[in-house]
Amino acid sequence: MAASETTSDDSLYPIAVLIDELRNEDVQLRLNSIKKLSTIALALGVERTRSELIPFLTDTIYDEDEVLLALAEQLGTFTPLVGGPEYVHCLLPPLESLATVEETVVRDKAVDSLRKICEEHSAEDLETHFVPLVKRLAVGDWFTSRTSACGLFSVCYPRLSVATKAELRSHFRSLCQDDTPMVRRAAAGKLGEYAKVVEVEYLKTDLIPMFITLAQDEQDSVRLLAVEACVSMAGLLQQEDTEMLVMPTLRQAAEDKSWRVRYMVADRFIELQTAVGPEITKTDLVNAFQSLLKDVEAEVRAAAAGKVKDFCQNLEPSVQESVIMSNILPCVKELVTDGNQHVKSALAGVIMGLSPILGKDNTVNHLLPLFLSQLKDECPEVRLNIISNLDCVNEVIGIQQLSQSLLPAIVELAEDTKWRVRLAIIEYMPLLAGQLGVDFFNQSLSKLCMTWLVDHVYAIREAATNNLRKLVEKFGADWASQNVLPKINAMSRDGNYLHRMTCLACINVVGEVCGREVTTKTLLPTVLAMASDNVPNVRFNVAKTLQIIGPHIEKESLHSQVKGVLERLNDDPDTDVKYFASEALTENGLV
Repeated sequence: MAASETTSDDSLYPIAVLIDELRNEDVQLRLNSIKKLSTIALALGVERTRSELIPFLTDTIYDEDEVLLALAEQLGTFTPLVGGPEYVHCLLPPLESLATVEETVVRDKAVDSLRKICEEHSAEDLETHFVPLVKRLAVGDWFTSRTSACGLFSVCYPRLSVATKAELRSHFRSLCQDDTPMVRRAAAGKLGEYAKVVEVEYLKTDLIPMFITLAQDEQDSVRLLAVEACVSMAGLLQQEDTEMLVMPTLRQAAEDKSWRVRYMVADRFIELQTAVGPEITKTDLVNAFQSLLKDVEAEVRAAAAGKVKDFCQNLEPSVQESVIMSNILPCVKELVTDGNQHVKSALAGVIMGLSPILGKDNTVNHLLPLFLSQLKDECPEVRLNIISNLDCVNEVIGIQQLSQSLLPAIVELAEDTKWRVRLAIIEYMPLLAGQLGVDFFNQSLSKLCMTWLVDHVYAIREAATNNLRKLVEKFGADWASQNVLPKINAMSRDGNYLHRMTCLACINVVGEVCGREVTTKTLLPTVLAMASDNVPNVRFNVAKTLQIIGPHIEKESLHSQVKGVLERLNDDPDTDVKYFASEALTENGLV
């Protein structure tokens, strides 16, 4: 008898501990106990989890938002712990309560978990347990439950009976016409995914009228979400149906009085273009796109400008060139001189992509003047966006036509007062080097690269050092021997010790790519000469450099030249110098 009581007490222990912890004043303790729910459920077993733990959780959903959020997340993974799909419906009551709370993130997480466990219901259980939950939420007194209901229609609809589907469509229609803007907004946000699971005939008769109503809503936050639904619906309908049922509303949205709605149209324009197909694009979307490029709001123009390349690429080949030249290019020319830098920057990021579409002659005659204008733009970001996309133009017309106007823009960026601008242009230098070719680079840009090595900002000097490595990899060791190494060697005698340290940093990266012979004969003597520098920082950097380039030095020179210098540095009065010299001796096997 006593043994039986002990067993009973042991089985009650997990739930008792949970109750104590969930009633504790410490929020963190309550949160930790929720995160351990799966362990407690395993200890209880599936029957007691269903009969005791789940009802207890359902009755105690009055807590801090972070605790409720953790609970909503945990319950979405509880199906195996309650006995599998056969019993998954017992998880609905606590999740239903969580889907009605005031905090949005908790409701959203509860809806996510409900969507997840919906898939684990059988068709019969959906009708018996899940659909009644959706209906209760859809007619709830508080807007919170009705907003949550909007996210559940699409996941359960496909497996329901014809009669139940009709009921759900009726409930969704009511939500689309709800008095509360937040509910209409939630319905508009889920209309697109719901449209994908509804039969085509009901899409036309039921959902399209809902879409038109939402697209004319008094709240712009509802109308802009209807634009997203438009993308899904246009992709589901035949072209004639799209033209008749969707396009009138889309035309209105493109000219909506709210800039936020027009911005959403511009932002989703390529998806809309893909959904409606080439014919409607030609007849309708070209004019709409022109309007967006000329919009009075800079945000809308910027969003549309960023889509110029993709829109033009997706045009039907037979009309592509004529549409660009007569409809798009005039708008682009205006945007190049737009008063808003975000618009110009967005355009600069994509305008070069028009070159391959239009070909060499049109690029030279029409696009090149625009590129050159942008290269001289007062906004550094515009200039950088053009420079970073030069390879598109290079493939079409060759770099020579650009080089004369390109160089002044590069020099200006390279000497910009803002160090971040100088840093950005350094990162593009290897790309430019490959495009311009070695001769042009030596003549015009090589000097710039060496100037950055003595910049007063450390980040610039460091980036310039890494830039040298990429240039040597691109142009080869012979180029480095003629154009880079003499300048690096000259830096070793610079009066500023920071420049001498930069010299060593350059040798560290260039030595690895120049090859053993160049490193031994040209770079090593420079490093060894700096071993007697009167600045300790330089001396211990000499030791570090010898450690780094050691594997790239001929063995004979390591023993005959390097070993003696490192041993002398190992006796240096400065402890840091001694430490790094000792490390270098060991690393190079000279001990």
